[in-house]
Amino acid sequence: MKLSRALALGGAALGALAAHDVIQKRHAILRNYPLIGHLRFELEKFGPELRQYIVTSNDEERPFSRDQRRWIYASAKLENAYFGFGTDNDVEYVEGYPIIRHRTFAGPGASTGRHTEEGVPLPAAKVVGRARGRRHAFRPPSVVNVSGMSFGSLSANAIEALNRGAAAAGCLQNTGEGGLSPYHRNGGELVFQIGTSYFGCRDEHGRFELSRLKDLVASAPVRALEIKLSQGAKPGLGGMLPAAKVSAEIAQIRGIPEGQDCASPSRHRVFHDVDSMLDFVELVATETGLPVGIKSAVGEEAFWHELTRLMATTGRGVDFVTIDGGEGGTGAAPLVFADSVSLPFRLGFSRVYRIFAEAGLHERVVFVGSGKLGLPENAVVAFALGADLVNVGREAMLAIGCIQAQKCHTDHCPTGIATQNQWLARGLDPALKSVRCANYIRTLRRDLLKLAEATGVEHPGLIGSDSVEILTGQSEATPLHEVYGYDPAWGFPSAIDRAEITRLMCATAPRGGSAGRRG
Repeated sequence: MKLSRALALGGAALGALAAHDVIQKRHAILRNYPLIGHLRFELEKFGPELRQYIVTSNDEERPFSRDQRRWIYASAKLENAYFGFGTDNDVEYVEGYPIIRHRTFAGPGASTGRHTEEGVPLPAAKVVGRARGRRHAFRPPSVVNVSGMSFGSLSANAIEALNRGAAAAGCLQNTGEGGLSPYHRNGGELVFQIGTSYFGCRDEHGRFELSRLKDLVASAPVRALEIKLSQGAKPGLGGMLPAAKVSAEIAQIRGIPEGQDCASPSRHRVFHDVDSMLDFVELVATETGLPVGIKSAVGEEAFWHELTRLMATTGRGVDFVTIDGGEGGTGAAPLVFADSVSLPFRLGFSRVYRIFAEAGLHERVVFVGSGKLGLPENAVVAFALGADLVNVGREAMLAIGCIQAQKCHTDHCPTGIATQNQWLARGLDPALKSVRCANYIRTLRRDLLKLAEATGVEHPGLIGSDSVEILTGQSEATPLHEVYGYDPAWGFPSAIDRAEITRLMCATAPRGGSAGRRG
């Protein structure tokens, strides 16, 4: 009796659903295919997961292929990160594919392999802020650092895991524009990002307040300030934190209403052109003593020409420039901006570097690259183009458990990383995931050293543009400097960088000490 009653109730429920499907007008598929049509919507909902595990090939899925994710996961877990049976990339047929040219014999003073075994932290060649005499100029202890990802976009546990991982790996973590939260205070040194809403350094009306900035940086291990002009995934737009992610805690940290969409302006209010921007840079640098830089995606070039002109003639200037490629990621962005606005990293970075080099300023500025540079082959191209540091964002997320579900904008991230849902976030253990973050960063640095050794130099920062060629056809390849219009007279890497890197690596070689960690 109970079974028959249950079947009758089930049949009645299905009948009611079928009747509703036929009557409703919102979905034509359900009107035409009652009951069965629901399967289509379920398959659409789980389409990315089905493609990820069943349909796509190792090198097909985007933004990160299965091979790329597997390398990051294995590196983070200290598992076997090698691949067998050769590449499955069509290297002869992909225009734009980079080829790293190894050398038969090493250059003078080049690595003999000892650095890769001893885990040298790979300090940067340049001291950030030294060229402009900042009081708290410093040498980044790692050429690989964690990119700007805000608390709010990411969960508290994710931010804590990244900060602890940065501390363990001896690298910097960028706070992102969402302010400096308690979860950024777990030992990792910071770059504090100043966005257009001035979270963390604004008054009750949302205006920038210098005293709050000074109090904030004095209370935390902030080593530098980064003024965000734009980012690669949504250039020309301000940040957007959906209402579902604006918890009471985030509202308090940012100084915004709880449970409402948080939309940052697309442009700054404390300056309106390059001249006033440089005034702002010098103001905060003087008041805090910290190096100050800018972060931007690359669109029109007039801004960069004006910046270098004023830096060359007025004595004011930025200490570092972070270039974000148009392939960069974010928690939420309009599709057209993610797909079609701003130049991809190689093109954008090379244009900016070329402008600084033509003005004779490239040795006085630290260049930082971001936008899928957490993979060794991409990072090497960035160094060969003139980058001094690379920032890793989504790759660091993958290291702490991201599965590329692409639900960052929904607050339903299944791994508890890009969400404020407490139930989902509790699944991420910061202590465990911080170890994986540190493992990944160390492995990336190790592989960069291996690539440097293969090209016959001591450090990835010494890999010149003549060590990389870009395939331009099935039977042709062009050196990197020719592709992007670099003048050999600039020196890439510069003679200053080359001498400094050689000194640093020789100092750390015998005992793996801490020489060169601060300048």
